[in-house]
Amino acid sequence: MTQNNQTGLFSDLGIGEKFLAILTKKGFTTPTPIQHQVIPAGLDGKDIIGIAQTGTGKTLAFGIPMIQRVAQGTGQGLVIVPTRELAEQVETALSAVGRPLGLKTAVLIGGTSQYRQVQDLRKNPHIVIATPGRLMDLIEQGHYALNKISCIALDEADRMLDMGFLPAIKKILQGAPQERQTLLFSATMPKTISNIASRFMKIPLRIEVAPQGTSAKNVEQEVFVIRKNDKMRLLESILTESEDKSILIFSRTKHGAKRMARDIRAMGHTATEIHSNRSQAQRKAALAGFSGGRFRVMVATDIAARGIDVKTISLVINFDLPDSSDDYVHRIGRTGRAGRSGRAVSFMCPSQKADMRKIERLMKKSIPVLGLPELPPARPKTHDDREERSHGGGRGFSGGRGRSNFTRGGNRGRSSQSSGNGGGGFSRDRSGRPNRDRENKGTSSREREPKTESYTSTHKRRSAKSADVTNKSPFSGGMRKRSSASSGFNRNKKRSNAAPTSQGQSDRKRYR
Repeated sequence: MTQNNQTGLFSDLGIGEKFLAILTKKGFTTPTPIQHQVIPAGLDGKDIIGIAQTGTGKTLAFGIPMIQRVAQGTGQGLVIVPTRELAEQVETALSAVGRPLGLKTAVLIGGTSQYRQVQDLRKNPHIVIATPGRLMDLIEQGHYALNKISCIALDEADRMLDMGFLPAIKKILQGAPQERQTLLFSATMPKTISNIASRFMKIPLRIEVAPQGTSAKNVEQEVFVIRKNDKMRLLESILTESEDKSILIFSRTKHGAKRMARDIRAMGHTATEIHSNRSQAQRKAALAGFSGGRFRVMVATDIAARGIDVKTISLVINFDLPDSSDDYVHRIGRTGRAGRSGRAVSFMCPSQKADMRKIERLMKKSIPVLGLPELPPARPKTHDDREERSHGGGRGFSGGRGRSNFTRGGNRGRSSQSSGNGGGGFSRDRSGRPNRDRENKGTSSREREPKTESYTSTHKRRSAKSADVTNKSPFSGGMRKRSSASSGFNRNKKRSNAAPTSQGQSDRKRYR
């Protein structure tokens, strides 16, 4: 059921007088289209599927009916969101209007102390805001029960179901009382996910204030076709011409976000990043610095960016196109908020034209392709870039997926050089030694003396039965000369003077 976009006043929506006075005092007089459609039906206890663009007030659309319901002593409310940042944003919005009524909330998210969250649950909060993972942990540990739930709200529902949270969501909905109200909200709602969600709802009312995939009208969208190697040059050009704007940049991976933020800082811009590799404290500090103006540029991944509610973002840059077309809608929805104008720029490689056509079909519009501006010269690779290549991207010095040939005995001084195995994950200096800066920390000066040992691959050691191999244990300061027939030794046992009678015995002694 698609409703119209007419709005009136909050006083026309059936909100209680005391709650309405609080909303008016907080400056809420005119509801947004999604609030105008959802709140009356929500107050009547109906199940609702709400579809609206990001930043249109969905939080209060489900928050006001839930607060009024629990304030009347009817059970407990549960809000489930995909990310920590969105959970904290929802808690802030609900507390702002519900605290004067005595509303108590608890936020259950990962990356923070579980002990404090358990203490908050023991205070019997009126509304619990949680991410699926931490919520299931606390349920399984017996710290939280769903038997008091009278209203459940799923915010960013499509993202949660699409991120792999479907099993957890099913357990939560199945474990909650059957006599409850379920509110499901998102900027997009694919039919498959809508059908899954409808299994747990009672004749849901579908309220769609804008077609699926519709973006904010005041967001200007553009595309640049550019080679992958030239993306940073184009980014530098755009950042230079937008020096007075607050910019949000999307990277497809967390490692790419980290490198990009580092390179942007090298250009002379203030930048921070937010992704899953950062702790909750770091993510909060980054978001606070970005919203407060300390950082002009933020680099984010799709998941971590859910919940970024900074109204001053003027430009969104899709450095990497999203894996899902739906994510494009959420990305560009971070700009053009609260009636402001915004701009969204996407970098598209020539091989990604099909992906862009999918986005255009979802948006039901053609996105203009702009000509490339004059690009600045490429910057020299940083030390970190060279080091990352020398380490094979973290998968062995030859770039393979092989594991180190180190053993628990004294064989730690050797590592396989076979290109097929990918080596032991250490780069080598000019003398052929593996770099062990991290292992040398805390060792004596004698152990850090230069070594002149030579290394041979495992298959060469096995074939050269009578060849003398010079090897040194990294745990001792001297050199050791030995025959390959007795190449292995165990530091915890005395060495035997008897030579092995076969190559199989030699192998067993080496890897014992």
